[in-house]
Amino acid sequence: MANMVLNIALGRVAELYNRVDSNDPTNSVLVVVVFNAGDTDATIRDTDTIAAIEALASTAEVANSGYARKVLSDTDLTAFSPDDTNDRVDLVIADQTWTAVADGTAWTDVCIAYDSDSTGGTDSGIVPMTWHDFAVTPNGGDITMDVPTAGFYRATSAT
Repeated sequence: MANMVLNIALGRVAELYNRVDSNDPTNSVLVVVVFNAGDTDATIRDTDTIAAIEALASTAEVANSGYARKVLSDTDLTAFSPDDTNDRVDLVIADQTWTAVADGTAWTDVCIAYDSDSTGGTDSGIVPMTWHDFAVTPNGGDITMDVPTAGFYRATSAT
């Protein structure tokens, strides 16, 4: 059994982010999906695909006019680089903005997911990686997801 995890191997989220950043496979992307979630975090945590989240009784992807999933390729990501000084990996994406989002469904959460095949894949092949509270009431204006400068995910090593 390992007593530590080396920074380059911290978590699968870091692995999948790195795959997109490395363009391996060629059509891999991160997908930013917004939900109106009524199911518990414990229920959502157990889902394995975006399709499984959408199949839950009280959770659905929002459908407001002006909303569309954000698809982030290798050129949209900050270069993958473990921080050996601080024993961590921070995964960074730019703030995401949706323009002129019509009122209607309230937004409660945002999911950052991994799609290994953006050209032919389906929601049953998209792996949800991280889930973030994102309470927004669309009113026709722009909506910006403000990503912290440290990133949307931090993997750390403990000794």
